[in-house]
Amino acid sequence: MIRLLAVLLVLTLGGACAHTQKKSDPQSLRPVVENFHKRVRWKDYRVAARYIVPERRQDFERALRERKDERDLDITDYEIEEVEFVEEGQRAIVTSRLRWTRLPSVSEQSATVTSEFVYRSGTWMLEKQLGGPFDGDLP
Repeated sequence: MIRLLAVLLVLTLGGACAHTQKKSDPQSLRPVVENFHKRVRWKDYRVAARYIVPERRQDFERALRERKDERDLDITDYEIEEVEFVEEGQRAIVTSRLRWTRLPSVSEQSATVTSEFVYRSGTWMLEKQLGGPFDGDLP
């Protein structure tokens, strides 16, 4: 009888712990990545910032203002090349190819961009980005 109670207790506590951290949904990542890229491509930075983790949004928005990206940055194309899930699916490393121009230069630049998305509160959010026109804005 005591064993049965112990087993039930372990199963109950184990089930409760499993519900405290929501499992990520890999299928929901692609639309988030696509939407972020589309928003910055069309200079809809206010909405693009919503895809960024809250603690880094102000840094991103400040960098946009300081560089006058709303006026001077034109992202001409993007392509998602690879997605790798790590940390038991709670983090994703997304490799993209971006092309852009930033005035006063009229030369198109191209770079491989590595973006780290984290799964928080049931949604994917951009935490860090290296390379491309926003390099260093999300340290």
